[in-house]
Amino acid sequence: MFIRMLRGTLLRQWKKMLMIAFTIALGASLASAMLSVMLDVGDKVNQELKTYGANITVVPKASSVLTDLYDVEDENGTGAYLREDELGKIKTIFWAFNIVDYSPFVSTQVTLPDGSEAKITGSWFNHHMELPTGETLDAGIGSMRSWWEITDGTWLDEQNAAQENSAMIGTTLAERLGVKAGDTLRLEGSASALDLHIVGVYDAGGDEDEQLFAPLNTVQTLADLDGKIDSIEVSALTTPDNELAERAAKDPSSLTVAQYEIWYCTAYASSICYQIQEVITDSVAAPVRQVADSEGAILEKTQLLMILITILSLIGAALGICNLVTASVMERSGEIGLMKAIGAQNGSVSGLVLTEIFITAIFGGVIGFLAGFGFAQIIGHTVFGSAVTLKPMVIPITAVLVVLVTLAGSIPAIRMLLRLRPAEVLHGGH
Repeated sequence: MFIRMLRGTLLRQWKKMLMIAFTIALGASLASAMLSVMLDVGDKVNQELKTYGANITVVPKASSVLTDLYDVEDENGTGAYLREDELGKIKTIFWAFNIVDYSPFVSTQVTLPDGSEAKITGSWFNHHMELPTGETLDAGIGSMRSWWEITDGTWLDEQNAAQENSAMIGTTLAERLGVKAGDTLRLEGSASALDLHIVGVYDAGGDEDEQLFAPLNTVQTLADLDGKIDSIEVSALTTPDNELAERAAKDPSSLTVAQYEIWYCTAYASSICYQIQEVITDSVAAPVRQVADSEGAILEKTQLLMILITILSLIGAALGICNLVTASVMERSGEIGLMKAIGAQNGSVSGLVLTEIFITAIFGGVIGFLAGFGFAQIIGHTVFGSAVTLKPMVIPITAVLVVLVTLAGSIPAIRMLLRLRPAEVLHGGH
């Protein structure tokens, strides 16, 4: 009998049930879309910010002490350097897969053909190396300085043997010397002199426009610093810092064993820095605070926006369900009054109405979830240029939200149903 009455109601009121399903589908689609993007947006925001440079710097311990004590940059070197042969170890740390890119740097002063001096920095451009893990790595400033504008020539290609003795020059220095791509500069370093072919002129928009950039081994030869580097810039995917991360950054030994394991096994900037220090001898790794703080602030605001949109969409769905279910109960008041008159209890009648609504909610929720995941893909490709990964937890969270919204929207109608008196309904209130 229950199933027969249920089927009859769904068939007779299919238009209203379809409207309820459509309302639930709208709420579920927005909720699932926002949840999918919110749970995946951390990596997407991090990837976007990585195009603006490194978020971790690694320097020799002696250089870091000098900077901390005297609040000056160690531009001329302290005699302490990092070892080039340890660079591959960075990709062996616990969070190796979160290291997106990194590049070493070594700088020295050189004498130019006009007698003046300039700074030349050696680095990787599109460096290829074999890692201790057996994997290979392609890294360098070609991707870490993506905002540089090449005004003349091209990026230096260190994989091209023909560009072995080549360099790039900043626009300010190039204008002062009257140099363009294709010219050759004679540079005299502290250890040797080299003729470098200028392959490109770059506009970095800062102090780097007054410098030259060349392959790492070229600058090491000029300054007799074979196998030595001044610093390393690392671009890593990180989790925004919280209280635990801040405590650990100050003193990891202050953590309990459980706290230490949580911190070490979470991709905080401080834990990645700590792990880099473990594999690079006599080094100090520190997050670039402006970038790290920006990541956290942007991520928090983006997630807050997603949460607000989800809440508002669910409130709207609940209000729509409330109106539709209430209208359905009022329309069926005679039928419900008759059921009560022949002995049906409030619980049985409420169960029948709720079953009808939840069957409709299941249909609407499934359609809404699928549509929402489609919306998430549109958002991912439009905003971030990549697909949004479906997190397994989105499915149960969306299901729970659909149930809660359906219940919340049905409460006013159920309360009306419970107050309904058969005599008043069947006799028109007389």
